[in-house]
Amino acid sequence: MASMKELVEEIAKSLVDVPEEVQVREVEGEQTTVLELRVAAGDLGKVIGKQGRTARSIRTLLGAAGTKLNRRFSLEILE
Repeated sequence: MASMKELVEEIAKSLVDVPEEVQVREVEGEQTTVLELRVAAGDLGKVIGKQGRTARSIRTLLGAAGTKLNRRFSLEILE
């Protein structure tokens, strides 16, 4: 099974114009794993989407997958 980090990476790479600039860092906490996503400055809007819809969708996927794994995941999009 692929990791959540790889999942976010693949989704982000498919959305942006400069896929080689996509970086995902996993920060393990006690109950929550934070996934920090960095993309090229010009691609920020593509990952966030109109009114944050794309980012919300990625977070929903993380929530659903996390439920199965008994772990909470949160996504932070860094500039």
